[in-house]
Amino acid sequence: MPLIKLENVTRSVRLPDGSDLHILRGVNLELAAGEHISIVGRSGTGKSTLLNIIGLLDKPDSGIYQVAGEEVVSLSETQCAKLRGDTFGFVFQQFNIFPTRTAQQNVEVPLLYDGGAKFWKRSRLTAQMLDRVGLGNRLDSYPTQMSGGEQQRIAIARALVRGPKVILADEPTGALDPDTGNAVMELLEEVARENNAALVVITHDMKVAARAQRIFSLADGKLHLETNAEQAFAVTADKAEKKLDPEPLTTALPDSFVGLLENKENQSEEVTPARHLEINSEEKP
Repeated sequence: MPLIKLENVTRSVRLPDGSDLHILRGVNLELAAGEHISIVGRSGTGKSTLLNIIGLLDKPDSGIYQVAGEEVVSLSETQCAKLRGDTFGFVFQQFNIFPTRTAQQNVEVPLLYDGGAKFWKRSRLTAQMLDRVGLGNRLDSYPTQMSGGEQQRIAIARALVRGPKVILADEPTGALDPDTGNAVMELLEEVARENNAALVVITHDMKVAARAQRIFSLADGKLHLETNAEQAFAVTADKAEKKLDPEPLTTALPDSFVGLLENKENQSEEVTPARHLEINSEEKP
């Protein structure tokens, strides 16, 4: 049984003139645990839309989407949020870390929604993960005090701290120099191997794409399996696609992350994970 299965998945958006813009036109994909794939395509071909759907941040208009054999298209938002937190880790191109929170406070955000032992062990778990990505001595540092590569490592630690089964990386090296980007990819691959996690990487970098076990191009709203990175980029270069993505994943943090810090006034006095952060974390300039 594949860990991820998409069959004839479609996605469209309604334009102001009332017409439909077809982004995904029948995507098929099976992804196994521990597998590393890359997806390439021209800007606007729907790569981020596809990653949104895989990560349960969006739903397809039609088609089948299963996670570990479970059909997820019909799940409620609450059910999707739980499955998303238990299954997926997100690495964003622009990091999307909170500038007024320390490295450790940024990494612990996903654990604040864990109802089990991980919530109470979050200090130890986050310290271990930051040490794992080479930031064990920067727990109390703020993002503004750190380099771009270090900020990306915070984002990676946050994505991995709950032990996701699927790591979704949208241009994880796009804002980094080549050496730092190579180190980030090595780290993602190593941690994915250790946890038998599937790794899905969207990239415009041929060298990054070539690291994957399978390489797909996204063109004309469909995924095409390519024999190598050169072929994948040649295919996408031949396509004069219009810009399709309504909103890139790199600007869309999961609601569970954002709501944690935006809806404090709605929290009860019960010491829930979110309330615990409100009580014990202070903003610093």
